Amino acid sequence: MTKQNMPKKHIVTSLKNLPLDVQEALKEKYPLGFTDVMMRIDKPNGDFFYAVPYDTDEVAYLVKIDVKIDDNTQDDDDKDYYDDDEIKGADELQDSVSVDSLDEEDED
Repeated sequence: MTKQNMPKKHIVTSLKNLPLDVQEALKEKYPLGFTDVMMRIDKPNGDFFYAVPYDTDEVAYLVKIDVKIDDNTQDDDDKDYYDDDEIKGADELQDSVSVDSLDEEDED
């Protein structure tokens, strides 16, 4: 049987579990990183992982990539940046702008 008629193996594995030669080939194929080709894979149980496809003549790999997700966005939304509705110093700034504008008008 020739290789053309044999179906490819499909393997899902982590980057660290790939053979070294395949790891190097993957890095050569994506020298700028995986961001543009990465896919989110959803599992039936609700979990997910990110992966990058990589094909050789014999094997079609789906390589799992560890991704750190920043989940602190809710903490930032809950911060109270101002103690009250007014910005401190806003009255002084407004007063100085008004006085400066009046001085310029008097000079003309």
